[in-house]
Amino acid sequence: MSDMFLNNFRALVAKYLDEPWLEADGIPLAELDELLAGHNITVPQVLREFLHAVGGCEDLMEAYYYFWDPEELQIEDGYLLFLEDEDEEFTWGFRAEQLAVPDPIIWRRNNATGAWTSEDGTFSEFVFDMFDWVFSEDDDDVDMDVDD
Repeated sequence: MSDMFLNNFRALVAKYLDEPWLEADGIPLAELDELLAGHNITVPQVLREFLHAVGGCEDLMEAYYYFWDPEELQIEDGYLLFLEDEDEEFTWGFRAEQLAVPDPIIWRRNNATGAWTSEDGTFSEFVFDMFDWVFSEDDDDVDMDVDD
């Protein structure tokens, strides 16, 4: 299967961290496949390429929200869970019946109620929008005072 998303995910390092992408920013495919094999679950192509591209880049994997390491992925409530917010109020996942879709729709669970809500976007759309939001917040915090 060809890489549909890999280069776009690798480009996140340069875009948000102002550094060139390095192999250490990702997880080598052999290692990733070994980690995922223990789950006996199908991981959507987009998540596999995301982890391969930036799964070793802590500055992205833990930028406000926390992407789970490959060995932490699990199916719960009929969803493959892969992300949570810093307060553990919400968890994001894919519907288990959609795991063969290359870039499936994302769902968010309210951990207090257990209710799932569609994000109305695919993983790739969600990730690119999320990083734009997370890293633009830093720009809002800059002191705009100018000395004469």
